[in-house]
Amino acid sequence: MNLLIRSDSSSQIGLGHIMRDLVLAETYCGANITFACRDLPGNIIDKIPYPVHILSSDTPEELIEIIRVHAIDMVIFDHYGIDAAYEKRVKEETGITLLCLDDTYQPHHCDILLNPNLYAQSERYGSLVPEYCELRCGVSLIRKEFKIAKQHPKPPIDTLFIAMGGSDPANLSGQILEVLASDTKIHLVTTSSNPHLETLQRYTARFPNLQIHLNAGNIAEVMQQCSFAIITPSSIAQEVMFMGLPFIAVQSADNQKEFTAYMQREGLSVMESFEPNAFIALLERLQ
Repeated sequence: MNLLIRSDSSSQIGLGHIMRDLVLAETYCGANITFACRDLPGNIIDKIPYPVHILSSDTPEELIEIIRVHAIDMVIFDHYGIDAAYEKRVKEETGITLLCLDDTYQPHHCDILLNPNLYAQSERYGSLVPEYCELRCGVSLIRKEFKIAKQHPKPPIDTLFIAMGGSDPANLSGQILEVLASDTKIHLVTTSSNPHLETLQRYTARFPNLQIHLNAGNIAEVMQQCSFAIITPSSIAQEVMFMGLPFIAVQSADNQKEFTAYMQREGLSVMESFEPNAFIALLERLQ
């Protein structure tokens, strides 16, 4: 089977989609897998271990041409900028099997709908997808590295894990560091797509126990070295839950509202926006 994954990453979009797509790709053993991506500023195309078609536009015509030329059998869409009309055109003009990932209960025209989040409810898709669509809700995409790291013992020292997204355009990482004690032991995970990277690196002078992990390929290992976490209500939250870490989640984008609402219903520590005093109170309770 020839499988094409259409997804993007950038300093503005965020990097979680590509990361979870790589996990999903591993489930298609034996498939000939390729990606189709725009070459956007701050992307992580170089982290994709499969051939990548670089797109010059977001038009369905360009993607349809790739599908035809490379005899694609199945397309996976993981992209907020692609709507049901786009999906329907690709489906009708090529006849391929279409799988769409969704986080926010949007309409989709596809054969398979995958919502991998803990809060996913299949009944909410009744009028949003075709009647023939197969719903796969709550199927977590946990990377193998987390399953391995979880088997290792934790160190006895209290350490804070901070991961506010690969790009963190609002610099929530910096806002969080501003309210922490200087002797706090911190592992901060980010990427070279972060536009505030130089600012974050200057914090190492103030925090002698701050270690910044840039473009880390061992996030699960780093997480296992920590005793609690500050994260966003996104895919990394499911990884933190899987690892059994207490956490505070701070919403950083509108597409995280569903996960935020789920955490609120479950009585978990989550903030709709960062507010220093409320954050400190939550952190003290967590510790």
